[in-house]
Amino acid sequence: MAMTIALNKAGKRFNRDWIFRNLTFQFESGNSYAIIGSNGSGKSTFLQVISGAYHLNEGHCTWTDGATLPVEKVYRHIAYCAPYLELIEEMTLLEFLEFHQHFKPFVAGMTPKKIIEEIGMQAAAHKRIQQFSSGMKQRAKLAQCIYSDVPVLLLDEPCTNLDRQGIDLYYTLIDQYAKNRLVLVGSNDEVEYKFCTQRLNIMDYKSF
Repeated sequence: MAMTIALNKAGKRFNRDWIFRNLTFQFESGNSYAIIGSNGSGKSTFLQVISGAYHLNEGHCTWTDGATLPVEKVYRHIAYCAPYLELIEEMTLLEFLEFHQHFKPFVAGMTPKKIIEEIGMQAAAHKRIQQFSSGMKQRAKLAQCIYSDVPVLLLDEPCTNLDRQGIDLYYTLIDQYAKNRLVLVGSNDEVEYKFCTQRLNIMDYKSF
């Protein structure tokens, strides 16, 4: 399912501080976009606007998949991975992925067991997530996001806590499962977004 997300003179602020303003841009399926900027510049806030979690203070954001989507239904079409999103740590990895697929089915042919095999975590399938290292938790977050059968992937600092092997896995998952989708990567580290075909610098839309 193709998706277009269009921003028109969009602005977001907290109290009197504008995070970005007068931002007009269109994101389309089949393309990957890097949302770049210095630490604290508003990359995460921007992605949360795109996800429908935050409302704009001015301008508009529209989501279209053949018809315009109401904001309260946008979450069904988006998968999100970010360091600040928590996993259900009382569950095992297998339980977590089985639970997740009740809300967002996985891409065709993939089951929780197959996903665990592909991400190389068979030995941890029945361990509680609270026992995982930070890198293992990040792999689980990437899995629940990238394997979800949705048209839009939002990846906020997706390689946080990953070692070289984990970063290689990230590239593999992007290459195999993200080519025909709309991908936005929020980061100031080119390692995380070097595959992106377009870049949007949030610093270009500050209001001083």
